[in-house]
Amino acid sequence: MGEGRIEETIYFSTRGDSRVTYVLEHQASSSSTTLRYQPPEVAIVLSTAALKTWGESDQVGIYAAADLGSHGVLELLVEKDFACLDLSDAENIDTFPNPASGAVC
Repeated sequence: MGEGRIEETIYFSTRGDSRVTYVLEHQASSSSTTLRYQPPEVAIVLSTAALKTWGESDQVGIYAAADLGSHGVLELLVEKDFACLDLSDAENIDTFPNPASGAVC
């Protein structure tokens, strides 16, 4: 499994420096889920083992915590995006199959 990343940037005004980019990143050399902050970017770095287990199983999320010293602990959470049951296939592109598919309310 190679290394890679997905990212999205949120702009808070018309100024180019008023933004934050959040990243989900895979590093083969990583042994655990960690947090990296280098303004204006916040990245959750995932290990190969965590990604394989998460992607190939019914596991909904990857949960970890980042120790911020005197500022406490920041809980990290990455969860699967399940297909919505009331949307068309076109609107459910790039989602995981919904485990409630076929269930009766």
